[in-house]
Amino acid sequence: MKITVSTVVPAPIQDVWSAYTTPADIMAWNAASPDWHTTASTVDLRPGGRFSSRMEAKDGSFGFDFEGEYTEVVPHQRIAYAFGDRIAEVTFQQAGGGVVVTVSFDAESTHSEEQQRTGWQAILDNFNRHVVGKVGAQ
Repeated sequence: MKITVSTVVPAPIQDVWSAYTTPADIMAWNAASPDWHTTASTVDLRPGGRFSSRMEAKDGSFGFDFEGEYTEVVPHQRIAYAFGDRIAEVTFQQAGGGVVVTVSFDAESTHSEEQQRTGWQAILDNFNRHVVGKVGAQ
């Protein structure tokens, strides 16, 4: 089963793309709730390149590495990747005064569809806020 989440980021596509693919930016937005954070991120943005984000509870009680391999990269348009035995796709589409960012991913069996959708949407909402704050500060 595929799950899809999306957001409209009111910013230029080059800023949206950069914030989605730059390790320092990823560390700023990649969390589903305020009690989590990303402590490390690496990106080798090319087909066959690897990525990793270390996600941890701020109280130190739990952490995990979200990692995988890019399978397709079309700058400012599409990123596809595999993580474990699952795949995901991120698309970037210009729309009016912003960019529609859509993430579709294979669901896993440990958590409910709603939990997965809510968590990934929360991360994407954080991404949107991060880009808006960053672009507004320029």
